Amino acid sequence: MRILGFSKKWNKLTNQQFTTFRFQRRDKDWEIGEQVQVVYKPRSKEREILGIAQIIAKDFCNIRELSQTDAIQDGFLDREDMMKWLDKVYKGRIYEEPMNKLTLKWVIILGDRIE
Repeated sequence: MRILGFSKKWNKLTNQQFTTFRFQRRDKDWEIGEQVQVVYKPRSKEREILGIAQIIAKDFCNIRELSQTDAIQDGFLDREDMMKWLDKVYKGRIYEEPMNKLTLKWVIILGDRIE
């Protein structure tokens, strides 16, 4: 089972369904129906397994075409806030490569999902 890591405990993680934007994987891209282990700080001593979620939808997304609604659903104040965060984390890569918009549904929830 692959890991889907988060560096922040977003409020969206309290919803039964949530979205996240990820780059296509070079080894094996994310697939609809795949179950993933959702982890907070996956490469840290503070690593915390939040649960198991299933990918229920996958859409290709040009980051320039992100809507205000997408940004807010993903946990940001607005589209501009999301673009600033993505640019800080991924630099110019967000303008060069398409991203996947993944919609996930919790299958198993372990402990608290947010602080």
